[in-house]
Amino acid sequence: MDISPILNGFGVVLEPANLLYCLIGVIIGMLIGVLPGLGPGATIAILLPITYGIGPVSAIIMLAGIFYGAQYGGTITSVLLRLPGEASSVVTVFDGFALARQGKAGTALGIAAIGSFIGGTVSIIGLTVLAPIVAGFALDFGPPEYAALGILGVLLISSVGNGHKLKAIVAACVGLLLATVGRDTFTGAERFTLGSLNLAEGIDFIPIAMGLFGLSEILYNIEERHNKVHAPAKVGNVWPSRQDLGQAKGAIGRGSLIGFVLGVLPGGGAVLSSLAAYAVEKRRAKQPERFGKGAIEGVAAPESANNAAATSSFIPLLTLGIPANATMALMFGALLIQGIQPGPQLVTEHPDIFWGVINSMYIGNILLLIMSIPMVGVFVKILRVRPAILAPITVLITLLGAYTVNNQVYDIFLVIAFGLLGYLMKKLGFEPGPLVLAFVLGSMIENSARQSLLIFGGDATGFFTRPISGTVLALVVLVAALPLIRKALRRKTPTAPDRVDDSVEEKTP
Repeated sequence: MDISPILNGFGVVLEPANLLYCLIGVIIGMLIGVLPGLGPGATIAILLPITYGIGPVSAIIMLAGIFYGAQYGGTITSVLLRLPGEASSVVTVFDGFALARQGKAGTALGIAAIGSFIGGTVSIIGLTVLAPIVAGFALDFGPPEYAALGILGVLLISSVGNGHKLKAIVAACVGLLLATVGRDTFTGAERFTLGSLNLAEGIDFIPIAMGLFGLSEILYNIEERHNKVHAPAKVGNVWPSRQDLGQAKGAIGRGSLIGFVLGVLPGGGAVLSSLAAYAVEKRRAKQPERFGKGAIEGVAAPESANNAAATSSFIPLLTLGIPANATMALMFGALLIQGIQPGPQLVTEHPDIFWGVINSMYIGNILLLIMSIPMVGVFVKILRVRPAILAPITVLITLLGAYTVNNQVYDIFLVIAFGLLGYLMKKLGFEPGPLVLAFVLGSMIENSARQSLLIFGGDATGFFTRPISGTVLALVVLVAALPLIRKALRRKTPTAPDRVDDSVEEKTP
């Protein structure tokens, strides 16, 4: 393995400007994680317009820092307020808040910081080793393979992710429909423009992202948490004892491994990883009744897992051009804004971005470890600010950011429209993630599929005759049929009462 590109990547990261943006990213991420409800997805969506004036490497380094920085920030509110600031910190509430009530809030936060650092670092090492291998394999991909891979990505995030499966599929279909708005790139014909010149070039990614993730989250959280005042728990010594570290070390190791594996999978991500890591620790514990009552492993495992997953989710994005979750879809959009196409060519055409982003995570994790514990007091003060005060400021920043992209008032109306749509989706139980992911991948799927049909002379069976695209489409069929297979197996498996009845009937003369 040639390590010169990796070393050059460290040279890119250690440039003063990139170091500054890495620091800005992790600080913003931690602050956003502390503020319940907003989350890294909404923050990245709101900050997308800013990336126009920043170099590609600096912009992606900053946005990546926001993503993995928010994973630890959400821990602080989970421990101190029993209120997860980030979805992946929900599991930490169980034992983190219990420890805080026992006067061990500092211990919980210290273990979370150490676990987050180790989990993130293990995942970065895995990313460094695996990403070039996956990218090299993906160099054999052509239009048929990209079309099949895009379909698989949309289907996986819709059917494997959290929430109601049918609603996720409906949201994904809406995203695919929105991706077709505008001029046909092959024929030039206008589609679904309703005679509007503003829609002739299609719908821009930024208003959709800022509306669905930014404005809708603000509206929803104002309604949910309006005028609620919480008193954070007191924080004592934040340095864990040797006994605490001894109890947590196994959980940190297992959580890091689980997070790395599940973070790569579409629909997995930090939330599923933290849940899985917690379940594993509780299952293998000699005293599982300790969990939920202040078990240190119940903090260490999920915190290690969610940070590892946040890092490993960059593997499919950077190597295949497939976002593994909604936040990665926003990162995908940020790269496209910079004129960079994520995928297997990224490592050869833009090694500065590829290795710069990966190596920045080493620096970012060290910065998080250094800052997280001393800044707890600052975060506690931020928690006392009412959401009703922060929300109007955030809305103003969001709308101004949308306007500055193209200097068009029309973009502001689009953000408001998608913000209201996102708010209604959340009220009705629809997640915006599948919609945004399908929108991002929609153009790639359509263009690759049509190019493939031109190559095959209109014969759709050509997709199945190519080894890679055929294998991927077989996985598509398997994933689509999986719910039906499970349902059929449940019907065939007799219930316990049925077995009793059968045995009774056999004994009856």
